[in-house]
Amino acid sequence: MSQIEQSTPLVKPPIALTLGDPAGIGADIFLQYGQTHSVADLIVIGDRQALAERAHRLNLPMPIVKMSHCPVNEPSICGQASPANVDGVMAMLDTAVDGCLNGEFSAMVTGPLSKSVIADTGRSFSGHTEYLAERCAIDQPVMLLASSSLRVGLVTTHLPLSEVSAAITKEKLERVIRILDNDLRCKFGIQTPTIAVCGLNPHAGEGGHLGSEEIEVITPVINMLQARGLKLNGPVPADTAFTASALQGVDVVLAMYHDQGLPVLKAQGFGDAANITLGLPIIRTSVDHGTAFDLAGSGKTDFGGLATAIEVARQMVVNRAAVQQ
Repeated sequence: MSQIEQSTPLVKPPIALTLGDPAGIGADIFLQYGQTHSVADLIVIGDRQALAERAHRLNLPMPIVKMSHCPVNEPSICGQASPANVDGVMAMLDTAVDGCLNGEFSAMVTGPLSKSVIADTGRSFSGHTEYLAERCAIDQPVMLLASSSLRVGLVTTHLPLSEVSAAITKEKLERVIRILDNDLRCKFGIQTPTIAVCGLNPHAGEGGHLGSEEIEVITPVINMLQARGLKLNGPVPADTAFTASALQGVDVVLAMYHDQGLPVLKAQGFGDAANITLGLPIIRTSVDHGTAFDLAGSGKTDFGGLATAIEVARQMVVNRAAVQQ
């Protein structure tokens, strides 16, 4: 998807774009994007020299873009991530978050980074979603992935499967659903969102024969929120939740865990989806893929995910402004 059309207007204040790990493809996809799309409302946050070197390697002209320089400690080598550069990578994130919180930026779009490389430095880091929630003093972020045809939210994110059931409490599920409903209204412009809530177990528990979470946790929360005016379907068996008939009139499918919902979305539109963090006081979107170290500097990357993330961020800024008026 290299020729995605820009359908939303440029926004002010500008959108911050972090380049992510300098050894990955963050620089590549930005440089490719900038050849065919306007970057007038972006401020790129990253190492200026590393970006220039990647442009030279790819034989691409540097887009005319404003840049906030966040230097890394070691020269960037394509595909060879260095723990020594983690401080610079994290500084990119902090610069973007601080700018969003103080009104300097209207939103932030994050390039891919490596959780394992960050963990190698001794930092506790399970992903952008959790880190941004901590920086924004929010204890319940919600991960949402959105393509042109499907939105999938998650109750739990980066957890081992053995810990998922215990993490799904009535309180947590209610908060996640309320955040989804609120942000679909305020940031996506959907006046009355319809949310399909997946069950946790096969066949949504089969009446308790395949698990009790649906009976004890999920259904009571759905019933309570329906009584308060939210439009919810479920619990829906996950193996049929994504069929064409089940998705009719549904604005988002809420999956109980990471690999229950995201494989479906990525099979339908990998490289054409945005990763969005809801529940924050700021707007944050990201690409739907990782650092792809093996492709860095090769010229074989697809910038469609970045184009989608920027497009969605612009639209969310416009929607939020319309609601606030």
